[in-house]
Formats: sequence, C-alpha cells, structure tokens
Amino acid sequence: MLDFFQNFNPITQTLIATLFTWGMTALGASLVFATKTINQRLMDSMLGFAGGVMIAASYWSLLGPAIELSGDNAIGTWFPSAFGFLLGGIFLWGIDKVLPHLHPNTPVDKAEGIYQEKRKRSTLLVLAITLHNIPEGLAVGIAFGALANGGTEASLAGAITLALGIGIQNFPEGVAVSMPLRAEGISRSKSFQYGQFSGMVEPIAAVIGAIAVSFIEPLLPYALSFAAGAMIFVVVEEVIPSSQEKGNKDLASMSLMIGFVLMMILDVALG
Repeated sequence: MLDFFQNFNPITQTLIATLFTWGMTALGASLVFATKTINQRLMDSMLGFAGGVMIAASYWSLLGPAIELSGDNAIGTWFPSAFGFLLGGIFLWGIDKVLPHLHPNTPVDKAEGIYQEKRKRSTLLVLAITLHNIPEGLAVGIAFGALANGGTEASLAGAITLALGIGIQNFPEGVAVSMPLRAEGISRSKSFQYGQFSGMVEPIAAVIGAIAVSFIEPLLPYALSFAAGAMIFVVVEEVIPSSQEKGNKDLASMSLMIGFVLMMILDVALG
C-alpha cells in the first residue's frame, strides 16, 4: 500500500484516502437495501465504537505528532498543541450553534442550531453527521499534507492508518443516517442517498487542509492539534451522548474502549 501511495503527490494521496472514507460511509448507508430497521443495541455499540476510534486518532495521529513538531516554539513546546486544540473545539462549537442539525437517536424537537424548525428530519440528520465529518476530513488532509514538508515513510504510514481508522468509523455514521430515515418510511434509494451524502464533505475538507499545510509549514502543529480538538468536541458533544441516549450505556462505553484500542493498535503497528 505504501508503494501505491508513494506514486502520488500529497494532494492526490489525500483525495484517494478520503474517497475511501466517503465510500465507507456509503457502504454503511447501503444497509438500507438489506433491512428496514437495525437493532438499537447494535446501533449504540457502533456509535460508541466510532467515538473510540475518533478519540484514539485525535491523540495517536494528531496531537502526538503535533507535540513532536513543536520543539522549536519560542513560547514552549506545549503552546501550538494547546492553542490549536482549543481553537479546534471552539470552531466546532461555533458551527454547532449555527448549523441546524439533529443527533442520531434524538427526537426531532431536540434539534439544534438556527432555523432548525424549518428543516426536515432527514436534512437535520445529514447535517449532524456532516458536522463531524468536517474535522475528520481535515485530519486526514493535514496528515497527508504534512508529507509535502519532508515526511518519511513512517509519516505516510501514519496518514494511511488515520484514513483507515476514519473509514472504519464512517461505516456506522452512514448507518446512523440511512436506517432511521428508512424506518420512517423514506424509500431505500433516498435513505441511501442521504446517508452517503453526509460523507461527501470529507474529501472537500481534506483537500483544503492538505493544501494549507503543504504550503505553510509552520502551521502544521497548529493544524494537527486543531483537527484533534475539533474531533474531541464532536465525540464529547455528539457521539457519546447519542450512543447512550437509549439506555445502552455500558454497551456503548465498552464499544468505545474497543474502538480506541483498535485504532491505537493500528497506529502503533502500522504508523
């Protein structure tokens, strides 16, 4: 796989990687063609698993490398990572307050953002998943964009591992959009379209992130930690509460731990 990716520049690598992550979202959404409903315990466990992958990726693939790249900072090695992390969380908090959306497993009257009362449930669900696909796309793009500044094979392996982990946790995200819509009577094809559409933002955000860090090397530790902060905000504010909304707290928590360990193993073994 490394040999394949080495044939392309970082921007193309980013696009290939995020087309894979988008494809995994579509694969999850495609379950609507097999069944109309999904067991709630399974849904909650998948959401918990996705949260664990995102938390692990935030450190092993983003914050850790950001700290390593901050050695020459005049204020201190902690500053770029701390500043970028908080800025990423604040950025997602702002989007969360403005963008109308509805978390999975949540009644439509609990929708958030402005003008949410004018939106259909399907639109609100898509926007919710789109909300946390933005930092995921940025994370992958920044990881590959860093290669333009003299990344090693290890850096490339780490970027591929991150994309693989994001892709794995995108599967339940596609399910989280398409299955509730199908259960409400929306056609299989439309439910699938809504589900896969939520992942479309990842390649866009990824290419933007890759281009930014490719040309502005000093931004790299800030950008990595920014993506980490944004992802952690999404996990704490949306993914974990949604996974426990229906009372399956223990199952969701254990699934989160499994997701964390799997991503950690992937990053350590392959990165």
